[in-house]
Amino acid sequence: MSTGKVKRCVGKYELGRTIGEGTFAKVRFARNSETGEAVAIKILDKAKVLKNKMVEQIKREIATLKLIKHPNVVRLYEVMGSKTKIFIVLEFVTGGELFDKIVNNGRMREGEARRYFQQLISAVDYCHSRGVYHRDLKPENLLLDQGDNLKVSDFGLSALSQQVRDDGLFHTSCGTPNYVAPEVLNDRGYDGATADIWSCGVILFVLLAGYLPFEDDNLMNLYNKISVADFTLPAWLSFGAKKLNTNPRSKSYDTHYNA
Repeated sequence: MSTGKVKRCVGKYELGRTIGEGTFAKVRFARNSETGEAVAIKILDKAKVLKNKMVEQIKREIATLKLIKHPNVVRLYEVMGSKTKIFIVLEFVTGGELFDKIVNNGRMREGEARRYFQQLISAVDYCHSRGVYHRDLKPENLLLDQGDNLKVSDFGLSALSQQVRDDGLFHTSCGTPNYVAPEVLNDRGYDGATADIWSCGVILFVLLAGYLPFEDDNLMNLYNKISVADFTLPAWLSFGAKKLNTNPRSKSYDTHYNA
């Protein structure tokens, strides 16, 4: 990395505007000076990463993304570093979050929801086949490209199959409460694949209903609702959609229902 260009170039990438910013990282638009391709570069401050003991999490996220090459998963191009920064070069996805689409437009027609759900399940099935479990699936982590295709992102809480304990289960409670499977909450271990599928079921419900199946201002009440699957299906759902939504624990990846 040229010292004279450090403020505008990272390797062969010309840095542009900031498109996202968090506690530990900033995401900037960039362009490959050799090919002209647009990318997103996640810039992490090494000092903050060390101070907050996030080294293993960052390593795991990078290792996970290196394993995955699927049309419905945000692609990792390369990772670079300087004395003070880590640069993660990612596919630039232009269509925003699926979450924003739901907030702005409300519930979806079943045909549209089915298409997104099929893309989500295709990506999740592929990840599981590679021994990768996302563990934080939610509409905020599902991006849309310029062709309105879904892209799974943010593998910061993901786990690899090698991380299971002797009982064959994961034991780290993580994820976003409204989308988390009950066994993740009860702290007795859980299967990464079925926990992800539960989250996919919640996402499908949100796409079709326009609101969450499990919601409560009191966290313990929320956990209780999740634990007993206390939710009500909207009256406007078709029979096929209702049938699929009432079987959130099925390991089947069959996404064909009548609409």
